[in-house]
Amino acid sequence: MSGFKSFLLRGNLVDLAVAFVIGAAFAGLVTGLVTDFITPLIAAIGGKPSFDNLYFTVNNSKFLYGHFLNLLISFLIVAAVMYFLVVLPFSKLLERFRPTPEAPAPVQDCPHCLSSIPAAAAVCAFCTRDVAEPPVAHGAHV
Repeated sequence: MSGFKSFLLRGNLVDLAVAFVIGAAFAGLVTGLVTDFITPLIAAIGGKPSFDNLYFTVNNSKFLYGHFLNLLISFLIVAAVMYFLVVLPFSKLLERFRPTPEAPAPVQDCPHCLSSIPAAAAVCAFCTRDVAEPPVAHGAHV
């Protein structure tokens, strides 16, 4: 029983539960906003009193596509808010703290076994032979 208790009281589980409850409350708030303000405004512009009254029938079955439109608009608003207020700022924050990749170290070929080794190496890691100074390019001055 103590294992179950420690599972329930872990910090990330409690944080997830709180986020879920707040997210559900926010979704309900947005759904109310869309149902009570946005879609009636759109419907008034289109000459209909409300989206909730929009339906079609097939074989005496009523399909309330107006209610579905309300839910679809609510979903799009919640998704946009989550993206612009959570995902985008968090991604920018991660980019700021992400280490920049370092340039690869210069390499040279071992003159004995032709393996690629660091340019500063004095001994080849593959054939264990001494590596001479890299030759100076023809016409270059040291």
